[in-house]
Amino acid sequence: SIGLLKMIKGRWCCLPLAFRFYFMKKDIEAQPLTAKIAGVPVTFRSKMAQAGVMLCSVAEQFSQLPVLVVTDSWFGNEGLLRPLNASAYAFELLSRLRANVTLYDLPPPASIRQRGRPRKYGTRLGSASELAASRKTQAKMRSVFLYGKQREVLAYDEVVMLKNLRCPVRLVWVFRKTRRVAFFSTGLTLSAQQVIEYYGARWKIESGFKEIRQEIGSAKSQTRNAHAVINHLNFCMMATTIT
Repeated sequence: SIGLLKMIKGRWCCLPLAFRFYFMKKDIEAQPLTAKIAGVPVTFRSKMAQAGVMLCSVAEQFSQLPVLVVTDSWFGNEGLLRPLNASAYAFELLSRLRANVTLYDLPPPASIRQRGRPRKYGTRLGSASELAASRKTQAKMRSVFLYGKQREVLAYDEVVMLKNLRCPVRLVWVFRKTRRVAFFSTGLTLSAQQVIEYYGARWKIESGFKEIRQEIGSAKSQTRNAHAVINHLNFCMMATTIT
């Protein structure tokens, strides 16, 4: 499911835009009735491919503007970014960084007398978990609108290279008393405060699922026909956005 993160009455909300059902490939090949629509087996698509199709359908309506895609760490990798970059639209990705990802410095400027191709990556900086301690000593307090109110957050940001994305990203560390977390964005123009706030707003996607199931009633459908189930969920999402 994808939705629009929007500020409404001083709080972040997630307005549902589109959804897809995911069928495992082995289930489609077995051809059970639950993997067919109008008697025809559905075409297999991975979750990354489904997300890409939905995001491109939204970006088509805003072809002159870049779309910032906020995801959890599972979608925050080249599996989603690569097909988005191959599309005709401009996308930027914002997600949480996994602790075992290796970071690199920006490549040095190419020398006129340098032989061969210019370097794509700079010095190896280490994994995200290895760098955490040294970055905490350089962190500063920042005022961020988070979870409904203005909060003071200890954070540090820098621009690094990620091999799994093959591009530079803005990396933002957030430190608490005993915990730390790192976020990244391929949009280098975003500030550290914006990266923290936008990822904090991502939680509204999870709470939105709960509202659609329990309060709007998507889980109470008594239909068994595939088209009827899809229509029921479309109406539930529309009702969520309207209310």
